[in-house]
Amino acid sequence: MSARRPERSHPKDFLSIADWPRAAIEGMLARAVELKDLRRRRIAVRSLEGCSVLLFFAKPSLRTFVTFEVGVVELGGFPVYLPPGQVQIGEREPPEDVARNLSRWCHGIVARTYGHDVVATLAAHATIPVVNALTDYLHPCQAMADALTIMEHGDLRTDQVTYLGDGNNVCHSLINLAACLGTTLVVATPPEYAPDPNLVRLALERGAKSGAQIRLTNDPREAVKGAQFVYTDAWASMGQESEAESRRPIFRPYQINEELLSLAPDAKLLHCLPAHRGEEITAELFESERSIVFDQAENRLHAQKAILELLIAR
Repeated sequence: MSARRPERSHPKDFLSIADWPRAAIEGMLARAVELKDLRRRRIAVRSLEGCSVLLFFAKPSLRTFVTFEVGVVELGGFPVYLPPGQVQIGEREPPEDVARNLSRWCHGIVARTYGHDVVATLAAHATIPVVNALTDYLHPCQAMADALTIMEHGDLRTDQVTYLGDGNNVCHSLINLAACLGTTLVVATPPEYAPDPNLVRLALERGAKSGAQIRLTNDPREAVKGAQFVYTDAWASMGQESEAESRRPIFRPYQINEELLSLAPDAKLLHCLPAHRGEEITAELFESERSIVFDQAENRLHAQKAILELLIAR
């Protein structure tokens, strides 16, 4: 089965949801729903036939790496894994030159790095699409899977999503997504771990046009009231392991537990994984029927296939 030819009036790169028009984001989500159904029915989609997609992962990965590699293959393309030690971007060779070389051989780049500047530099100098598979600043592909999961279990337009914990890359991309799609999002973080104020400012400006209701607070109890979805992430992300011990007492009030969730008795639970049971979420709730974290993980595949198809398919 041949995939529909996507519209091309959009940025060539998927570095931040904030750079994309609402119609493009909604179109990718709708296509993700279709691709998920086609996969369930074992109907092949070969929209990346003849395309090679470079996978550069400087950070360890389970969900992101496997879903991108499987996604490229299922769309008929050929994934090429480039180990970080093989090229040593920024040491052996500057990212500008890496981007220009890869543009001569591949049809797209999927990059997962520490610094956001590396992915941004690759995108600035590549003549092929670049997908941000995670940086310390943003995680847009995760946010797309989150949106798809919320669509399946609720309503992006009317349901309140509450995020608890660190104002990190996942939080940033959720804020961008809410601003784009007109979602109600409440973010509760410790004061010293709030999301980037400049990103929040721009999101509030965009959200005023989309109808989004984005609110920041330091009170987790206030944040969960009325929520249909409660979302959390690790208190210390990759590269922050040395801070884990000092962060625990600061983030303890933001743990998803029975007492806190009594204020949102019908809420579904989201987590981008990996989870630390007993820290940001109790083991009992992580394994409960309210948890939809593995639906969320599965949807990484379908959302990313839609992204790849829109950017790379000819």
